[in-house]
Amino acid sequence: MMRQMELVETVRGYDPEADEDLINKAYVFAMRAHGAQKRASGDPYISHPLEVAGILTRYRVDSQSIVTALLHDTLEDTLATREEITGLFGDEVARLVDGVTKLSKVELVSDETQQAENFRKLLLAMSDDIRVLMVKLADRLHNMRTIGYLKPDKRRRIAQETMEIYAPLAERVGLNEIKDELQDLSFQVLEPDAYDTVMGRLQKLRAHAGDLIQRMKTELAQKLFAAGLSAEVTGREKRPFSIWRKLEQKKISFEQLADVFGFRVIVTDPADCYRALGAIHRAYPMVPGEFDDYISTPKRNNYQSIHTVVIGPERMRTEIQIRSREMHERAEYGLAAHWRYKTGGKGHDLQTQKEERWLKELLEILNDAASFREFLEHTKLNMYADQVFCFTPKGRLIQLPQGATPIDFAYAVHTDLGNTCVGAKVNGQIKALHTILRNGDQVEILTSSEQTPPASWESVAVTGKARAAIRRTLRQKTRAEHLSVGKRLLRTTFAGAGRRFREKDLGKALLTLGFGSIDDLYTAIGEGVVAPRDVLAEIYPAEKKRRRRTKRKADAAREGALPIRGLQPGVAVHFSDCCHPLPGDRIVGIAHQGRGIHIHVIDCGSLELVQDMPERWLDTSWTGDTEDEQLYVGRIEAEMVNRPGMLSRTTAVIAQHDGNIVFLRMTKSQSDFAVLTLDIEVRDVRHLNDIIAALRHEPGIDRVERPRS
Repeated sequence: MMRQMELVETVRGYDPEADEDLINKAYVFAMRAHGAQKRASGDPYISHPLEVAGILTRYRVDSQSIVTALLHDTLEDTLATREEITGLFGDEVARLVDGVTKLSKVELVSDETQQAENFRKLLLAMSDDIRVLMVKLADRLHNMRTIGYLKPDKRRRIAQETMEIYAPLAERVGLNEIKDELQDLSFQVLEPDAYDTVMGRLQKLRAHAGDLIQRMKTELAQKLFAAGLSAEVTGREKRPFSIWRKLEQKKISFEQLADVFGFRVIVTDPADCYRALGAIHRAYPMVPGEFDDYISTPKRNNYQSIHTVVIGPERMRTEIQIRSREMHERAEYGLAAHWRYKTGGKGHDLQTQKEERWLKELLEILNDAASFREFLEHTKLNMYADQVFCFTPKGRLIQLPQGATPIDFAYAVHTDLGNTCVGAKVNGQIKALHTILRNGDQVEILTSSEQTPPASWESVAVTGKARAAIRRTLRQKTRAEHLSVGKRLLRTTFAGAGRRFREKDLGKALLTLGFGSIDDLYTAIGEGVVAPRDVLAEIYPAEKKRRRRTKRKADAAREGALPIRGLQPGVAVHFSDCCHPLPGDRIVGIAHQGRGIHIHVIDCGSLELVQDMPERWLDTSWTGDTEDEQLYVGRIEAEMVNRPGMLSRTTAVIAQHDGNIVFLRMTKSQSDFAVLTLDIEVRDVRHLNDIIAALRHEPGIDRVERPRS
């Protein structure tokens, strides 16, 4: 376990100006705050924050980050308050500690929801200061190192979260050493048999190879020296998880995996990187398809290096990475490089994290997502994606995941560009929006101010940013349409009941019906969640009595007073929801044991299921004695052009013909058309046919019919 003095000496070693008193004061405060608390391992709790701080010294972070690491669990696990921390250590440290504090006390629906919520809060804290993430990653790394003391189910949950969230985050900010260790530790918990197998094979390989890495390093260094290059060459064995992932992806055995060893060549400047590449390719055959130039096209976290695989020293397939010293610093320390101390003073730049595009994109997804589950889905897509590199007509580089389309490209440039996209030119040629983009494509987005993203785009888009923005726009559009329809339905219902409609009166119904605003109520009516007559009854209590009388009348009808011939008294009768029979339809009764008689229209598609059971069929018909006040529910399906205002026009036509909509739902929605299902209270089939005929004459409505199954 790291000791207090060892920690202070390490920090002073890379930063002679570090605030030693502040670090010591933080240690004493944390030790007293945690008191007699123990870790699951039985160690004093203070050992954990000390180890977290020790991990961070590897990245030469500033004193505030070290102090934050020492205090990071005090707000959650002790009686310490933010006010105390502010008073003793200042606003900056208090803000960092508050950002790192685990917010797991809120009871959430599921582990996945909790994971998404914690990650959401972490991103919000990161958007203020990236050091929050650095402390959090160090915290997670030490927790993973000691995970063996936890119960198996908890170990698996934490390891899964680490693999899916924290390891990709570490990679995105360039903390590759932390990323590798997090993946290996998670792999050991999630796939213990596979881990043991890989480790067993590695041990046998080490025993057989002996000093193979040293011999290969020497030969490679000699080749570079002969080419006139001054280079530092290091060798390493691939990590267990990296080996297992490659075995899984390529579906090969361990014996077929040749590049178990990797080497890194560090030279002075970028020009030397390409000279070193030439020297290596002249000396050793290159393996086709195994070359990546991340210097000319850096990764999203600004990682730069050349990767190549050759048949190297001792005829072994060998991976070699070539980079300059500056690139190596950035690859080793990532964003932490901005907190490292250089000659002449501190070199950290708190604005750097705001320039990281991937973080901005995650925050945009956070704002657009409708639920934690949706947010987690999109962030995982955003972090795990492999890269392709495309260019705008002005030469701006846009990084996208494999399989991305011009839709993803448009949203990557700007959300407004995506929302108004109508087409794309790829390398000067008009291409479909579902075209898969490739490395080096130049993409020009064509736009129209009249365009809004259709629902079909969500299945085409690949990036989390694009899919979240499309969903958000569609939600806003759908809500506006439902609000307009709900308002019209409510006005029509009031008018039909002979009641005065005043919007200010709706406030009386909000509390009872459970809505926060009148617009929310309108939207719920338009969605079919709330019946307009329920609102009418809340405003005018006398309507409740009238509705009760109507219900009693309907109940009496169900007891045998229905105007239908061929039924036995006392038998339960149901109008089938599959075809919604109305007075005037040719009908048939189907007997269901224990569930009474179900009335269907004679051409209902559901009747095919009982066509071989004639004993269940009853010859029924309407008597023609229906009362004028009796209303029945008929269902229609309308296909129309998908443009603003069509919903309002549809409901207006129905209202003009004395129809009362009791249910409305959009069952399909594409870029050019939409399909609505509507349940309408009518007197009989003739009344419904009049409404259908009127709708068919409306411009923009292509098809109106009664569904038959």
